[in-house]
Formats: sequence, structure tokens, C-alpha cells
Amino acid sequence: MTHIDMADTDMADTGLVVNDPEAPPRWDLSSLFDGIGSREFAAAQESLTAELVRLAAMYDRFDVRGGDRVSLTPDAVAAFEEVVAATNGLLDQVRLLRSYLGGRLSTDARDDEAASVLSQVQTELADLQKLTTRLDAWVNRLGPDALIDASDVAADHAHALRQGAVAARHQMSEPEEGLYADLHLTGAVAWNKLHGDLTSLLTGDLDGRAVPVTELRGMATNPDPDIRRRAHDAELAAWRSAEVPIAAALNAIKGEANTVNHRRAWPDALEPALFANSVERPALEAMQAAAAESFPDFRRFLRAKARLLGHSAGLPWWDLVAPVPGESLVTWPQAVAAVGEAFGSYSSTLAGLAARALAERWVDAEPRSGKRGGAFCMSVRHDESRVMLNFDGSLDCVQTLAHELGHAYHNTNLAGRTPLQRRTPMALAETASIFCETIMVQAGLAVADDERRLALLNVDLQGACQVVVDIHSRFLFEQSMSHRREKGTLSPSELCALMTEAQLATYGDGLDPATLHPYMWAVKPHYYSTAFYNWPYCFGLLFGIGLYARYQQDPDRFRAHYDDLLSATGLATAADLAQRFGIDITSVDFWRDSLTVIRARIDDFEQLVARAADS
Repeated sequence: MTHIDMADTDMADTGLVVNDPEAPPRWDLSSLFDGIGSREFAAAQESLTAELVRLAAMYDRFDVRGGDRVSLTPDAVAAFEEVVAATNGLLDQVRLLRSYLGGRLSTDARDDEAASVLSQVQTELADLQKLTTRLDAWVNRLGPDALIDASDVAADHAHALRQGAVAARHQMSEPEEGLYADLHLTGAVAWNKLHGDLTSLLTGDLDGRAVPVTELRGMATNPDPDIRRRAHDAELAAWRSAEVPIAAALNAIKGEANTVNHRRAWPDALEPALFANSVERPALEAMQAAAAESFPDFRRFLRAKARLLGHSAGLPWWDLVAPVPGESLVTWPQAVAAVGEAFGSYSSTLAGLAARALAERWVDAEPRSGKRGGAFCMSVRHDESRVMLNFDGSLDCVQTLAHELGHAYHNTNLAGRTPLQRRTPMALAETASIFCETIMVQAGLAVADDERRLALLNVDLQGACQVVVDIHSRFLFEQSMSHRREKGTLSPSELCALMTEAQLATYGDGLDPATLHPYMWAVKPHYYSTAFYNWPYCFGLLFGIGLYARYQQDPDRFRAHYDDLLSATGLATAADLAQRFGIDITSVDFWRDSLTVIRARIDDFEQLVARAADS
């Protein structure tokens, strides 16, 4: 997505602080714990174990489990409130420990000490999963509506209770759920770790030099077209060298998911993902219908970019995120300043969050061997987050910084909620991040000349293309793969064939069909963690653009309600939250309106390309 002009920014105006003004920073985890061997960490780990034992005893004492519906008594209400308070307390402890260990491993896959302790913690968390499954069943047994009427605590957790009651109706028996929680650690969790370890350490051969695959992928934004092509070839060769274990991991994870979904009586692999995102199928279908209508427009963008870069047969894959004339690399200080300036155009509170994140060293942006690819933001405690990205100097990475800081801003608004209230579904978790990206887009385009405008539109549209077109290809792939997995495992060549088929269905003649990326099933970690993790990004992009339109109509009124919306993303369905701003997410027209904004930018891009060709 698009980024703002970096040419004339001044860090003194933004208030953002970095330790080394010239280099992308590493984050500071020592403010959480001094180390795994520290007294504080040992105490936290011991406390987690002890509290888990106490919580299990409490669940047994109050008979927290499923069964026939019972009458709600004052004693039952009091027991419920005590159980919820204790469960929330333990979940807060879990968040801190898991974030610290995950933060260490995500930036160093060779951190054996963190890996070993995380494995121990995950074993204990299997017991916690058994308890939360029992809690859902108990709520269903007591009746969520009766609880909500009888208890202020229950009313505060109404959405979570109703969701839990539905989940309970899709549970296996208590012994089966307990067994699955144990086996899941040596099943999907272990296969996910294998994928993460392999891909973090995977290298490709570039001119006789072993280069981390994350670095090879970063070369897709290199100004030199020959480097982009050779890095792409080296990347594909690297994935090919590891295709057998990665395919085994994917087959195991999807096979496990299919088996458990059947046992839990879900109609298909997609339905649990819709439920987890608090999105009804008609809303997804409306969004995808509008997205499919837009594919010809995105193909216009891709063909125009191909012409600009001198290609005649559609855009080759290695040039999907290539820079265009007028687009230059930026330094880390320029990136920081640009984000601060754009955020300040919305509110001092948002700009202040970005300043705090840099000052308190929440951000790890330096690419290095052993660090996982991509980017993410994790909530660690209270209103604190940690943000990871791999900064390569591209405008796209500047937008990624804004995106992840948007998540951090969302986390600050969720800080006053309990863990059970903070469970924001993916479809809504992208709200603040996409909104922040849109702020960056508008800030940049407002002051750009033609050359800079072309560069900004390129980055914005290639990002939108990824989220609307590429993500739909991932959805099609996962849908086909899950269906095929019902009949048996798929070989690497079959997975590659499914992926290229999905890419052809979405990108069409916008790309050169001889240069597709058949190994995207190996690249994207989402396939190995959360089923159908992909479509919520498209939801988030178009929902965020729709929210920005509401902001433009009445900025003061929007600001007055926006933070409340972010604080409530775990308290209601997506449809109910959208209605607060007069948005009907089951209407194709809403999604079309958001895509019309993108379509206008494609028109603008085509005209600029034509003018550049004539000049």
C-alpha cells in the first residue's frame, strides 16, 4: 500500500526517538524479563504452574464442565464470577510469558533456551486449553442469557459467553477434548514449529553465496531488475530444496484440522474460521463477490506496471513489488519521521503512540539471519506491544511500520479489557492497522508531484493487489487443499499445481503466466497456524477504507467514537460493530464502494504511466 513522501521529512517535528538514528532497531525484551535465568522469570514461571493447579482445583470444586441444563442459583452466579476472575488473571500471566519467549524465538530461531522453555510452557497450556473448553461447556449448561441477566460480570463478557456457548455445542466429549489438547502439541503445534524453524534458517544460492530466504524475498524491491529476477530464481530453488518436510507439515496440520472439524460437527473447514471471526457467511460472500468484480481492474494496474517496466506479456512475479521510476529507498529515520508526520495529521494521541513505541524500544526492524520473515505486532502486558518487521528501505516497509503500529494503537485501546474481552477476531484485528495505512496513503498523495505520485500509487496498489487479489488466491488454494486433503495427502507437485491454478484464477492476464510463484503455500506461515487466516486481511482493508470514508465525512464525530470501537472489537460481532458507523457488511454495495476508491487510484496510475510513456 502507498506511503508518504520521504524527501523532506524532519525528525525533530515528529517526536519519534530511535537508539541509532541510522540503523533499524532491535527491540528490548529485557524490560519484560532480564533473561530466562533471572529470578523474575523463574518466579513468573513458577507462579504460572501454581496458578494453573489452583485454577484446575477451582474448576473441579465448582463442577465447571458440561452436562444437562441446570437452574441458575445465586451460588452458581457467585461461582461463575470467581471462576471468570481467576481465569482472566491466569490468561494475563500467560500472555506475558508467551510473548517474551515468542519474541526471542521470532528474532532468533537458534535460541534453544527459549525454545526449550516455550515447549514446557506450551505443555502446561494444554491443561489451560482443557479448562477453557470446560468453561465454554459450563456456560452453555448454565445458559449464557440467564447468566448475563443475573451478573454484571457476565454482562461485561456477554459476547465471549455467547460465543463460548456456541463453541460448546461443537465440542467433542470432555475426555476427547482433553486428549486432543494433549496430542495437539505433538501434532499441529510441532509441525508449525518445524515450518517456522525451517523457513527461518532456509537459505538460497545467489552468485555462490548462501543468502537467507527472507533476504532473497526482500530483494523483490531492489531497483536492479536483474537482481530481482535472480533473487526470485534463488528463492524458488530454496523452497524446492525444502519442499518435502514443508509439505509434510502442511498435510499434517490440515489433516488434523479436518479430523477435528468433523468430530466437532462443523459443516466444512471454513465455518469454524467464520465463527472465530464473528463474521456471518453472507458478509464474506458479499465481500468476495465485490472483490471478484474488481479483478479486471487490478489486472489493468498490473499490465500498466508491466508496460512501465518494459514487459510485453504481463508482469513477471519478481516485479510484483518492484519500484518504479521516482521511487527510491528510504532510511530508517526517514521512515520513522514519515509515520510520525502522517499519524499526527489524524491525532496527537496516535502520533504519541508511535513516539512511545520507538522511545521504549518496542520495535525490531533489523533483518538478520535466524529472524522470521514478515511482520507482526504482539500485545505483551497492559498497554504495551512489541512490533517486528524486516526493514529493507522500501516504501512498502514504511507502510508496514505504520500498519503494525496501528495494531499497537489498537492494543492500547484494549488495555482496559480483560483477556476474555480482548479476544479480537482477525477480521476486526486489522481495523486500526488498515486505517493507519490509509492515513499514510492520503497524506502522501496530497502533496506529491506526478513522479512521486506514480511511485506512491505503485506501492499502494501493489499492496491492495496483494490483499484483494493474492489473498483471494490463497483462499482458493486453502479451500481446494482442505477439500483434497479429505481424500489423502498431497505431494509437493500437487500443492504447487493447486497454487498456480489459484493464481491464474485471480491474477489472470495481469501476470506473465510463465513466472508464477508455485511455492507460496510454503512461504506463508498462516497456513501452518490458523485456518483461513487470509480473507480477514481483505475484510480489514475494505472495512478500513470504509471507515476512513466515514472519518472524512465528519472527522470530529469519528474521532469521538473510533477509540471506543477499537476497545470493543472483542465485545460484539463484526456486523454489530459496523452498524455503529452505519455500515452493513452483508451488502455488496458497501464493499464495492471501498473498491471504487481503489479503482480510482488504478485509473490515476494508468494515466500517469501513459504520460510517462509520452514524455
